[in-house]
Amino acid sequence: MTAVLLSLYACLALALSNAAPVHDDVMIKDAPEDHSHPKGEDHHDAKLDRCKGIEFDAITPDEKGNTFFFKGDHLWKGFSGPAELSNSTFKELDDFHHLGHVDAAFRMHHQDDLNVHDHIYFFLGDKVFSYYNYTLEQGYPMEIQQDFPGVPSHPDAAVECPKGECITDSVLFFKGNEIYSFDIKTKSVKKKVWAHLPNCTSAFRWQEHYYCFHGYNFTRFHPVSGDVTGTYPKDARKYFMRCGEGFDHGSGARRQRCSEVKLNAITSDDKGRSYAFQDAMYMRLDTHRDGSHHFPISRSWKEISGVVDAVYNYGDNMYIIQGDQVYIYKSVAHYTLIEGYPKPLKEELGIDGPVDAAFLCPNQHIVNIIQGQKMYDIDLDATPRAVKMERPIPFPKIDAGFCDADGVKKTQCIPEGPTILL
Repeated sequence: MTAVLLSLYACLALALSNAAPVHDDVMIKDAPEDHSHPKGEDHHDAKLDRCKGIEFDAITPDEKGNTFFFKGDHLWKGFSGPAELSNSTFKELDDFHHLGHVDAAFRMHHQDDLNVHDHIYFFLGDKVFSYYNYTLEQGYPMEIQQDFPGVPSHPDAAVECPKGECITDSVLFFKGNEIYSFDIKTKSVKKKVWAHLPNCTSAFRWQEHYYCFHGYNFTRFHPVSGDVTGTYPKDARKYFMRCGEGFDHGSGARRQRCSEVKLNAITSDDKGRSYAFQDAMYMRLDTHRDGSHHFPISRSWKEISGVVDAVYNYGDNMYIIQGDQVYIYKSVAHYTLIEGYPKPLKEELGIDGPVDAAFLCPNQHIVNIIQGQKMYDIDLDATPRAVKMERPIPFPKIDAGFCDADGVKKTQCIPEGPTILL
């Protein structure tokens, strides 16, 4: 077993401390009205400015992590920059459909089928187009019912929902207040009604968070229940684009150097999801192609308040240690606290808290717990659990521990994603 002890792995989570604290915003009063043309109206000569307030037709990332915003026959690439004609990037949309607008779009998540994984799907009327590397796939466009049976024509919005965030790899289609949850593997559809959610003209998944766009606002929702928590709607111009003075949410924070960042914990699960924890915030590390961003820990693990001491994954569960307590969360379809927890660390693992770090290597059942300059090996398959081995370690202080099949990773800083606080 290869143990990787990292005190400066924190640099991977540089963006955790590079942004201002998250806080709730309310919709801007007297914001400019949307003077863009209605859906479908031709406006090749229009000078579209999304900072004046635009209701997007569709939003989707591509396989490289670039995000496209669509309005009429125009699109924006990324979170800043001018509008350009959609057919300059996706020319067949216009060739086949005389593009007025894109109804909906999403990036497919289906790792069991690499022939479709990371492809972009566009919906126009009763047709669906599939692109990879900006090239239309053979056989497309085709009827929506051929590829997505049970999904209505002219959907208002669509967004992917990977297994672990939804029960199965799924796509959510929106039409009015009706939601069609499409199971990618079985091609079955479950219809729901989320009357409390605004009618979404576009939808977007970013960093395990789901956003319904309506007018120039957005509302964050839970992809399984549709629940909305927090103060919404919020103005998209303050979060998803750079519009300058008056829309500069999150600016002004001092940017820390890589060497100044200190992690409290880091972990990775069997699905490849990696998380870094710092103070009361966390960040997903493995999705850096789409950008990086920090969120409050309590948003995903709502029973946790404040700083965590250590985190590790075992099977389908995530263990969070805080003080002398341990919380165990089921990782399926977001994180749900297992009934009966938290429990005392002594009762669960046979040691007293607090601890400095914890890590578990892939396909192993021995968790390594670090306290000061001692490391304890605990067999998670044993009942009751107790320390199997105690050994000294040659480090004066360990902040976080991490182990994977590839051994030691080079410490590095990753580029920041878009400057948005959600």
